Amino acid sequence: MGLIGGMARTAVIAGTATAVSNRVSRRQARRWQQQADDQYDNTQQQDQNAQPQYAQQQYQQMQPQAAPPPPPAAAPDTLEQLKELAELKNQGILTQAEFDAQKAKILAAS
Repeated sequence: MGLIGGMARTAVIAGTATAVSNRVSRRQARRWQQQADDQYDNTQQQDQNAQPQYAQQQYQQMQPQAAPPPPPAAAPDTLEQLKELAELKNQGILTQAEFDAQKAKILAAS
């Protein structure tokens, strides 16, 4: 085998090696691209699933909140009312009959 034969053989081996290397590189690039696409798809799907929840939270926050009901009116202290009533009677503003009627109302309410 002469010089030309050796060079031809080297060229064939080098060409084959290059072709195999390119094929392996392309296959690896496709795998990496597929993994990247899968990750992107998963991220997009998670974002789409999260958006309705986020939108619902935002909607609820935007809704006017109902004002809490006012506290019930404090019932006047029965003893205090009876004292005031007695003062009015002692001052002569109320008669004994009016005093007794108001007293009965206060005691019935408590």
